Amino acid sequence: MEGRIELLINNEQEMVQLGRELAEVSGGHAVIYLVGNLGAGKTTLCRGILHSLGHQGAVKSPTYTLVEPYSVDGQQIYHFDLYRLADPEELEFIGGRDYFEEDCLCLIEWPCKGEGALPDADLEVQLDYNLPGRKALIKAGTERGKVMLKQLLGRQEGECRQG
Repeated sequence: MEGRIELLINNEQEMVQLGRELAEVSGGHAVIYLVGNLGAGKTTLCRGILHSLGHQGAVKSPTYTLVEPYSVDGQQIYHFDLYRLADPEELEFIGGRDYFEEDCLCLIEWPCKGEGALPDADLEVQLDYNLPGRKALIKAGTERGKVMLKQLLGRQEGECRQG
């Protein structure tokens, strides 16, 4: 179906691999929403993205700080976790608009908490439990996202990982 891909993710390594693929198709410039319950794999996916782009350290969810900035080879990456956000206006207090520049990669966990204060997602990745693994539904939200999704679809068809 145009505009979306559904994948079965069997283990942590496959989630990290999906993160690598998302990093590659994003070119380091995109807004990616990460949707799913606690423990669904959002931060693991972020780890795959960040490590693929060259980050060497640990990747943890910035639940208490709301955003964790990374600078990798001059590339700005912002990992948001909006779970504890009480009101979308709080993004303004932390300088939210400054993070969403054209040349940045923004990974946003719990985007529903920032509704109305966030830019449109190029891609939305919804993670659900599909024991023993996960199911990932990836949807394009912008023209850039449609291009990214098409590239990702080509990679997935080559690996036969579609669900």
